[in-house]
Amino acid sequence: MENNPLVDVLLPAMLFVIMLGVGLTLTVADLREEARAPRGLIVGSLAQLVLLPILGFAIAASLRLPAPLAVGLVICAACPGGTVSNLLAHLGRANVALSLVLTVIASVGTIVTLPLAANLALEWKAASFGAPPSVPLGRTLGLLVGVVLVPVAIGMLIRRHAPNTAPRLERQLNRLGTAMLILLVVGLTASLSGRIPKLATKAGIPALLLNLGGVVIGFVVAVVARLPLRDQIACAIEMGTKNVALGMVVAITVLGSEAALPAAMYGLFMYVSGFALVLFGARRLPAAKPLLATASLPRDIRE
Repeated sequence: MENNPLVDVLLPAMLFVIMLGVGLTLTVADLREEARAPRGLIVGSLAQLVLLPILGFAIAASLRLPAPLAVGLVICAACPGGTVSNLLAHLGRANVALSLVLTVIASVGTIVTLPLAANLALEWKAASFGAPPSVPLGRTLGLLVGVVLVPVAIGMLIRRHAPNTAPRLERQLNRLGTAMLILLVVGLTASLSGRIPKLATKAGIPALLLNLGGVVIGFVVAVVARLPLRDQIACAIEMGTKNVALGMVVAITVLGSEAALPAAMYGLFMYVSGFALVLFGARRLPAAKPLLATASLPRDIRE
């Protein structure tokens, strides 16, 4: 575990800001809308919380990754989708309501599944560590509740009681979160010094395979469930987009900066695949009103 301001202060604060933004985009009406036809929620949540961590293990094993990168990749795979997925779903004419609710359900479910996946990965690679580390369960659960569940709940409350203020606040939080992420990446790069090129090469291919595999899994489960194309694209975007800030929080807390590299590299690739899906949806789907009321979207999306 590394004791420095990036890990102890900036990283949790950044994640709190990002998840508060998620809560500001969600209403109880969104949950009701998707609950009427829950197939998308069921298959999407199972894929996000179960299939993607399994894919992370498979990639790490097949590529024989060093222990820190292998554990970091599994942690990244176990992370939920991020707020970026909701914007990409809107731009790609996909089901924005499904994307929003999947993000929140996976974020809450991750409180249990992420520590589980991380501990399984650490046990798998225990022989590579002199003193086998483990995820401090109590601290990790407290961290996840504090920086995931609490800010989402606060955001939803603000959305409910100040609907006119929420979109403006969400846009400001997105900008703040982006600035904090840039500062974090710069600090992470500095902490790894001259090892960056070598480590990035090792982490890049696994992160790319995880990203592409997530997109494929999203499409496949949606097709098997006979969901419409709008839902298929939403699932593919959701499975291909990760809350990399969360992955970096847990990875650095458990093993240090090197383990956070898969999540950092994933953060680059997910934008490429995400915009490819946006172009695909824009060409294949007609322009139509989203399932969510326009007022429930952030202002920067509506504009």
